[in-house]
Amino acid sequence: MPQVTFGDLSTAYYNQLHNTRLRMTASQLGQELASGRTSNLRQAAGGDLGNYAGIENALTELAAYQITAKEAALFMESTQRSLETVQQTTTDIAPALLMAGSSSEATLVQSTAADARARFATVVSVLNTRVADRAVLAGTAIDGAALADSETMLAYLNIAIAAETSAAGITAVVDAWFDDSGGGFETSGYLGETTDLAPFRIGPDEKTDFTLRGDDQSLRDLMKGYAIAALVADGALSAQHSERVTLVSTAATRLLTSDKGLVEIRAAVGGFEAQIEGALARNGAETSALEIARSEIAQIDPFEAATNLQATETQLEMLYTITARLSRLSLADYLR
Repeated sequence: MPQVTFGDLSTAYYNQLHNTRLRMTASQLGQELASGRTSNLRQAAGGDLGNYAGIENALTELAAYQITAKEAALFMESTQRSLETVQQTTTDIAPALLMAGSSSEATLVQSTAADARARFATVVSVLNTRVADRAVLAGTAIDGAALADSETMLAYLNIAIAAETSAAGITAVVDAWFDDSGGGFETSGYLGETTDLAPFRIGPDEKTDFTLRGDDQSLRDLMKGYAIAALVADGALSAQHSERVTLVSTAATRLLTSDKGLVEIRAAVGGFEAQIEGALARNGAETSALEIARSEIAQIDPFEAATNLQATETQLEMLYTITARLSRLSLADYLR
């Protein structure tokens, strides 16, 4: 039977090809052993990648929901902190106004009203809080402020009350300015939109609405109390001490009454926070389950991979040994 032989050049090419294949196999096995995942998903999935692709798509969607939910959580948290600051500021000044309203000291009335005026500026600034460069309480007008600053609102109110000569008259003007449809507050005080923000999609088939805006009636009632006290600080009815005392007392009552509205608003925001927290937990649990399912498809047997890698390395070593020996063969060496 004739024997098939190879020339030196053919043998060199064959050895080089075999060496390349073994090195590629070793590299692939090393990567699989390091990552714990197969590099041949089609083979691991039995030729059907549909299930694996579905898991990957679901994980991508859940990752997007998690991002939105975390943004919503930050939005709600910032809103809650702002409302807490507003409530605390109001809690601090209302008793002082109430005390000034029962005092005959004009200086105390003026200083307490001035303090309330400064706090009005703080409250408006806090209500104009922005998160990720988006206005929180401006509805869909996220690019601008929700409210005009306190100085602007007081400028309009000082003009509006110029002809008033009694505490009752000033109070009525302030109420009308804040409450009337198409009135001063809606045209000059509230700068946002009357359309609520789009709901936050925080999970599959789950969303959370955020309907709080700067023109909420509870916030208007709060600002009325501050505005009445601030007008006293600006010199309203300066020649009528008793009427100024009445205004300060009215401001104190309004601020104390507004606390109930703030509590209700904060409770609603707290409900949104709880919903988002639950969605984050559910999304996280589902993500973990899907990652386990994906791993079960793509994972390798570490022992088998290590054994195959060792066998491949042994073949490479044998190939190197054989190649080295062949390279030393020559006719001269044979004849000696």
